Amino acid sequence: MKKSIILMLLMVPCILFAQKPSKKGTIQLKNELDSVSYALGLSLGNSLKQNNLSNVNTDLLVTGIRQMISQDAKPLFDESAANDIIRAYLTKTFAAENAAYLKESKKFLEENSKKEGVVALPSGLQYMVLKEGTGEKPLETDYVTTHYTGMTTDGKVFDSSVERGEPVTFPLNGVIRGWTEALQLMKVGSKWRIFIPPDMAYGENPPPNSGIKPNQVLIFDVELISVQKNETPAEEEQSPNQ
Repeated sequence: MKKSIILMLLMVPCILFAQKPSKKGTIQLKNELDSVSYALGLSLGNSLKQNNLSNVNTDLLVTGIRQMISQDAKPLFDESAANDIIRAYLTKTFAAENAAYLKESKKFLEENSKKEGVVALPSGLQYMVLKEGTGEKPLETDYVTTHYTGMTTDGKVFDSSVERGEPVTFPLNGVIRGWTEALQLMKVGSKWRIFIPPDMAYGENPPPNSGIKPNQVLIFDVELISVQKNETPAEEEQSPNQ
């Protein structure tokens, strides 16, 4: 994420603000270059918003871009110094955000552990039995077939085999640690709700465009359908959110 926003800020093509912006509601795109210029502005604005930089001083942002385009005034920073300033700010900002997310996650898990039916394990993993099966338990080296729905703590679904209408088969030792530990405790036919702490999920580096924040607790409703003992399935499918 840091790299993408730095590249966006430092490598915006010279056509971005080549023309004076029209008044609000009167934007006129007269040719292809106008369309590209406006599209680049939208892209830059979206990148700033996604990286919590929507509060930047847009006047100075435009000034910096115009100076790089026109070369009629010497910029206050060279490219290397500008890169360092952006990187330092983003590093500080992301560190503060990650710490805040981690604090939220710890609070959630602490409160959740007190709820009726929730079992908290020494690893930090928590689960609730929704339905107890009677089949075998998988080993870490086995393949398992499951139906699942993955949610964030606010209830937002980020991945679901149930919604796709097709169960998923994957090696149990090839997924996030929270899944690996939880499913070894489940019997075939069981359905659990598992609460996975950040260090057993994606930590500070969630998959891009997944909707998962850094250091966020993940909640999965998981149904263990079957276990394949030390055998590669005929058609290996994608593991949850990988």
